[in-house]
Amino acid sequence: MADGKGEVPRKTPGVFIQEVNAFPNSVVEVETAVPTFVGYVEKVPASSSAERITSLVEYRQIFGGPPATRFTFADTDEVSVDPSTRFLLDLSLRLFFENGGGPCWILPIGTYDLAMKAGKSKEDFLGVLPLLEKNSEATMLVSPDAVLLGEEEWGVVSRQFLEHCGKMQSRVAILDVYDGFKSRTHGDDDVVDRFRQQISGDSLKYGAAYYPWLNTSVTEEGEVDFRWIGEASRGAFETALLAGATDQAKATVSALLERMARAEASALPEVAAIHGSLMVASPLYVEVMRKIRAELDLLPPSAGMAGVWTRVDSAMGVFKAPANTGVNSVVSATVEITNEDQQDLNVPLDGKAINAIRSFAGRGLLVWGARTLDGNSQDWRYINVRRTMIMLEQSIKLAVQAYVFAANDALTWVTVTSMIENFLTNQWKEGALVGAKPADAFDVKVGLGSTMTADDILNGYMNVTVLVAMVRPAEFIVLTFQQQMATP
Repeated sequence: MADGKGEVPRKTPGVFIQEVNAFPNSVVEVETAVPTFVGYVEKVPASSSAERITSLVEYRQIFGGPPATRFTFADTDEVSVDPSTRFLLDLSLRLFFENGGGPCWILPIGTYDLAMKAGKSKEDFLGVLPLLEKNSEATMLVSPDAVLLGEEEWGVVSRQFLEHCGKMQSRVAILDVYDGFKSRTHGDDDVVDRFRQQISGDSLKYGAAYYPWLNTSVTEEGEVDFRWIGEASRGAFETALLAGATDQAKATVSALLERMARAEASALPEVAAIHGSLMVASPLYVEVMRKIRAELDLLPPSAGMAGVWTRVDSAMGVFKAPANTGVNSVVSATVEITNEDQQDLNVPLDGKAINAIRSFAGRGLLVWGARTLDGNSQDWRYINVRRTMIMLEQSIKLAVQAYVFAANDALTWVTVTSMIENFLTNQWKEGALVGAKPADAFDVKVGLGSTMTADDILNGYMNVTVLVAMVRPAEFIVLTFQQQMATP
């Protein structure tokens, strides 16, 4: 039986060893860049739940390959995608990993085949929200496939994703502007204005959006071939290829077309051989394949931005604004944005800021904004502030759980205060908090008379108040020059 101090009374003479902890529990920083991707896949695992992956190879092993997207060929060289066969998750994941993405979660909402038969629906996305609540590691929520819904359904999904993030308080949703590949008109059909009309609610501080969409280069060389032309327009495509061939190449093209008819069931080397020969013999075939790749490579930016956030977190820390940095595997933005164009994006009257992706001469394509959708809030205007606070909150929350049911007395209060202060001091040293000294950067209070009353203690409450001075980005740098009189 113990004597009340943790020491067991000894009854036999001898030498005994008793270890006493010299250090209190510590706060461990949680991961800050672990997105959950919600979308359609080739095959859904038997568990039907989210799976954690660390690479595109691992994704392919678990969820299968890219969709069999099909295109319609017109009498000219114009091609258009069959929307029922269009899916964005696979290509978006490539963009994510190309931009520094790491471990992430994949939450499947259905297979390509099922979605092509039954159609894509907002219920597919909303039905997995309970599963998202069970994932405590995820810090971002991304769903490129949501833009494939109708605009009204996309709006419902986006609002629900924001509300989910607000409820969880541990993640941020990266949203895509619907039809964000289009230029702004500043009329009733303006894509940015329509986005702002659809996005509303009390959780705007848990969301961010980027404009415009991106012309990427993630589709691999040789990945696109004649099989991507749909059956309904395959005949018109073959006729156009033969008609467009030169006299010297007609015989070659004709022979290749005969091989094409038998190549669907052939081994991939045969398909590759036909494709390579047509690329040499037919300029029209080259142009059609180029347009198909360009259409496939047109992607919303959310997955790429998740990769950028991950890269910036790894290189500098979550407190660094994920802006003024390049985007890999991107040829161009679909819309060129000027300073005047960005004014309404960055500082709108309704506060729903949208971050620009812009090209600069000599610097290339850059992410040129770091604001949340709650742009009018002094507290939560910036993405890095919102995400740093999430990291601090979740790290301290997990550490303090060890003291649930501990004695609500001065010893516990001092221990908890010391634990949190040590953690925040380390964050201040790394640059996450601003201040000349730790006392300027944070303040931790726990105790009777400061954060608790006697009634709180009787009711089992231990209230901890943490004040932190967050680092905010220098978004507007003003240089002032003035002439002075020459001195002799």
